[in-house]
Amino acid sequence: MVVTGPNGSLKDNAHRSVIHNRLSNMAIPPLSEQATSRPIPHSLKNKIGRVLWQIAWMFAYRPTPKVLHGWRRLVLRMFGASIEKGAHPYPSAKIWAPWNLTMKAHSCLGPDVDCYCVDKVLVGEHATVSQYSFLCAASHDYRDTRMPLISAPIVIEACAWVGADAFIGPGVRVGQGAVVGARASVYRDVDPWTVVGGNPARVINKRDPLPSLDSFSKSDHRM
Repeated sequence: MVVTGPNGSLKDNAHRSVIHNRLSNMAIPPLSEQATSRPIPHSLKNKIGRVLWQIAWMFAYRPTPKVLHGWRRLVLRMFGASIEKGAHPYPSAKIWAPWNLTMKAHSCLGPDVDCYCVDKVLVGEHATVSQYSFLCAASHDYRDTRMPLISAPIVIEACAWVGADAFIGPGVRVGQGAVVGARASVYRDVDPWTVVGGNPARVINKRDPLPSLDSFSKSDHRM
């Protein structure tokens, strides 16, 4: 006669017992040990700087009228950003660490853009990052069980356009004159004067290169 347990046959119970013993013998460190072994990604100076920036963003940057781009350029420069004349940082744009941001002349960070500049982010001359887009210069290394923070710079080259609600991942370079379609997700470099869209982004068209940057008017990037 075969004796069965409440959850199945004797064979099933024996199999469960072997798995349980193997799991019991695995060297899994306690949660507290895992936490202490995880590297701290940001220095104390970085944390203090971001706290001060958040206070400034809340009271001196975010409440300003849309037209006061000059004032917001000044505030960003006070926190180490490299902002050239004519750049358009919109009041609702969120910037994680201004000292990692470079905006060239007549570039634009549109309304509600999330610029997660853990690493360097450069927005080139006459380039536009449209509303709700996410410039994500950091992620986590999923190959390591501790999931350490990793980062890589993002470059949006001159005359490029990142459409609304697009995602640009760490280490991505959007080439000169390229267009990233609305809600696209970009994980690899985009060649100059190409149009990409989708998730993951794929080439869907080409653009005719402009003869010079003079072809762009200063009003092209005002949203």
